[in-house]
Amino acid sequence: MKGTSFATLLEQFFLERLLRQRQVSPHTVASYRDTFRLLLEFANRRLHKQPSQLMLEEIDAPLIAAFLDDLEANRKITARSRNLRLTAIRSFFHYAAYEEPAHAAQIQRVLAIPGKRSIKALVKFLDRTETEALLKAPDQRTWFGRRDHVLLLVAVQTGLRLSELTSLRNEDLHLGTVAHLRCVGKGRKERTTPLTKQAVDAGCDQKCRSIGGGNRF
Repeated sequence: MKGTSFATLLEQFFLERLLRQRQVSPHTVASYRDTFRLLLEFANRRLHKQPSQLMLEEIDAPLIAAFLDDLEANRKITARSRNLRLTAIRSFFHYAAYEEPAHAAQIQRVLAIPGKRSIKALVKFLDRTETEALLKAPDQRTWFGRRDHVLLLVAVQTGLRLSELTSLRNEDLHLGTVAHLRCVGKGRKERTTPLTKQAVDAGCDQKCRSIGGGNRF
């Protein structure tokens, strides 16, 4: 029986499942891409085959387990990072289960690879003195310093992620009655976050001083 091309199925997974059907975020696509780039490099070292020559049946549970162990041993990744790589691989094999039911037993063994338990460290936070020192760090005599001060102030008061802050645009900012920010965060979840008077005043001052800065916040 002719084998199933791993490269063809992987291309369909990215184009059909991730981009067209699920419409995942660019961050997810990039994370999955990096996982399979590393897996293909490992398979090349282990099987001495180029990606275009690999068959699905060659990417089995022992190979994937060895790949994950190799990441931990040689790239010194954490258990959390290992589990993220495994999540990407599982997503692909869930897709493959419907596309290639003849390989159901192999796919089941891959999906049965367990994640590794890890200790969730306590998230530390800045006290008031540290926060005030951070907000005073930018040189507000310059445009960039005022911009950085506003971004830090908004981050401290709203808890927005870095990617959410850097993607804000002027139309996302509402400085009138019930001032707030609108953002689309992880998982394409839309939310609005209230702004304090201090943040509003700083934001208004920065907008008034900005000249030709484009439509970024």
